[in-house]
Amino acid sequence: MKLIVLKTNLKEGLEKIERATSNNLILPILKNCLIESIDNKILFSATNLEIAITSFVSGKVIEEGALTAPVNTFLSIINNLLEERITIESENNNLIIKTSDYQAKIQGIKKEEFPIIPKISNNQDFIEIPSIILKEALESVIDSAQISGSRPELNGVLFDYQNIFLKIAATDSFRLSEKTINNSLFKSNIKQGFKIIIPIKTILEVIRLIKDTASKTIFYLDSNQVLFKIDDTEIISRLIDGEFPDYQVIIPQTIDTEIIIKKDKLINALKLVSIFTDRLNEIKISVLDNLKIISISSSSSTLGENEYLAPAKIKGQKVKIAFNWRFLLGGLKNIKSENVFLGFSGGTKPALIKSPEDNSYFYIVMPIKNSG
Repeated sequence: MKLIVLKTNLKEGLEKIERATSNNLILPILKNCLIESIDNKILFSATNLEIAITSFVSGKVIEEGALTAPVNTFLSIINNLLEERITIESENNNLIIKTSDYQAKIQGIKKEEFPIIPKISNNQDFIEIPSIILKEALESVIDSAQISGSRPELNGVLFDYQNIFLKIAATDSFRLSEKTINNSLFKSNIKQGFKIIIPIKTILEVIRLIKDTASKTIFYLDSNQVLFKIDDTEIISRLIDGEFPDYQVIIPQTIDTEIIIKKDKLINALKLVSIFTDRLNEIKISVLDNLKIISISSSSSTLGENEYLAPAKIKGQKVKIAFNWRFLLGGLKNIKSENVFLGFSGGTKPALIKSPEDNSYFYIVMPIKNSG
């Protein structure tokens, strides 16, 4: 194998795949990436056996071939080279890196020992969506997902496709986010609806790999895998086997107290009041008697107490309700409008957060119960 690659392209390709590697003591080859040239194209691949990422890198193929090499060592060298033009060769299972004034020999492992990168069995049925729309949707729900040892179905993000929409949702049982993408915003030839759960780590990689220059993302799926194609990069991942919680039952059907408030003012209030919270991160929101002002307060037995009064448009009943302020902030930051809607149904039931103008996204957060 002999390749000539620009440093910029080489660095970008390695950075795309590096997080799919694994420091596996039983399979040390998972620390390596596979470098190969196929049909005059240069491919870099890495896998941790749960996800695999392949990146196509622009360059000139002088001699075709393949070899694996440790990603961290390879990338460290590339990051510190000053020259832009780099020659890469394979020789007796060694990777040779050359510039006009530098040469390194990295001990590699032959391609045959590298795990086979899985392939999707169905590459005909697809969903194609503008990358920025997908990225924003994933970013708006990912904070509600959390690794759970006892409930594997919570270790991922739900994709609920029903022809006229694609719903993306995540929950950790304390909070829930859902984003709906209307079918006018994507293309698909899939006729039958489906629900799949994609691991959190895979979603984080998809978010990371979608750059501002990425125009569209295409994904395919079969019975146990999903493949995302993002420009010159592919990420394939297993799906989580299980049934996502039926979260429709916790969406408030009636709202006793409706509040519309400036989002930035509420975020500032939470950050300010949170200075006095304890390890539970507890703040209290109270609707005062005149139904024109809400009180955001917190107290600590060791620090003291504080209160922030904020004007708001309020309908309904007085209420006092306690939240983990970080959970509350997690929903607010994903609201794109100037104002935010808060819907309460007493002090012990889930609260609803959304934009007054946009129903495509909502966030539900559980209050802290038995709060004094």
